[in-house]
Amino acid sequence: MISLKNKQFSLLHIFLATIVVTIGTYYLTSLWKEKQYNEQMSSASIACNYDIKRMKGFKFIKPLMFVDEDCESDMLMNTKQKLISIIDKYHSIGEVNIASVYLREYEHNEWMCINPTEKFDPGSLFKVPTLITILKMNELHPGLLDKSITYNKKLDFGRSIKFPSKQITIGQTYTVRELLSYMIKYSDNDATALLESVMDAKVLQKLFSDIGLEVPNIYASQYKFNVKEYSYFMRAIYNAGYLSSADSEYAAELLSQCDFKEGIVKGLPDNTIIAHKFGEAGNQTEIQLHESGIIYLNNKPYLLTIMTKGKDIKKLAQIIAELSKSVYTDMAMQANATM
Repeated sequence: MISLKNKQFSLLHIFLATIVVTIGTYYLTSLWKEKQYNEQMSSASIACNYDIKRMKGFKFIKPLMFVDEDCESDMLMNTKQKLISIIDKYHSIGEVNIASVYLREYEHNEWMCINPTEKFDPGSLFKVPTLITILKMNELHPGLLDKSITYNKKLDFGRSIKFPSKQITIGQTYTVRELLSYMIKYSDNDATALLESVMDAKVLQKLFSDIGLEVPNIYASQYKFNVKEYSYFMRAIYNAGYLSSADSEYAAELLSQCDFKEGIVKGLPDNTIIAHKFGEAGNQTEIQLHESGIIYLNNKPYLLTIMTKGKDIKKLAQIIAELSKSVYTDMAMQANATM
């Protein structure tokens, strides 16, 4: 028979052995997890570089504009696949030739892009870099916004506007500040032309250089962007990385009053705050419609830029609205999940 003393000794051995095994297993598991994590981080650092853009033109400093990972976000891949399905659906029935989408959510600074290399004629989207240029000129030479310009002659832009709005009146005098309002709120081409008459081309070209884009030839008939390139202008305003904080806020406020409601806005719930701009372009063979906006979702904003080519501008507007709705639904779910 085993004595009580020996039995207690055996139980103690078993207990101590169990502790040793448990601690050893935990330690080895921790080492394995740490190894896996380090391997993942090492792999990510190798696979994903950073794109850093700094402002030029200073002697001692280079202000930081953007720090972007080259890699798209895994978190946004489900959203990306949904958007691709929507685009493919409309492409299969001939209602869109091609569409590009750029999405950046600002809480985690994650992004994704569809058809990133396709180039588009921005149309009235170019009014945003014009806005930034005029505001930068006013920072360099205060008082420009109060300068008055008289609108003397109706201008012919050689194409009809599919989404007309308010326009300045011949014979009236406007301040530069008022012209900026007409240009952004109502996408008025006449107001834009008057602003371009006082715009310093060198300031515009420096804006493109600072953002890291090809410097535009001021005599060229058009300048084409891909969807990610154009988004830098909206990002510069949101980040207040190019203009002063006050001017960036003013620019975003103007964009929040844009009266175009047929695209991104149509895909959002009523009263959603959005700072946005749309643009029409194209010819008799192919129409283009684009929109870029910062959507303020429960203090969790995201940037959405959509560029499209097709044959019917109304259909393109519907596609932009559907893409916008799909993005908003996913962004709202993510926002609710983190609350």
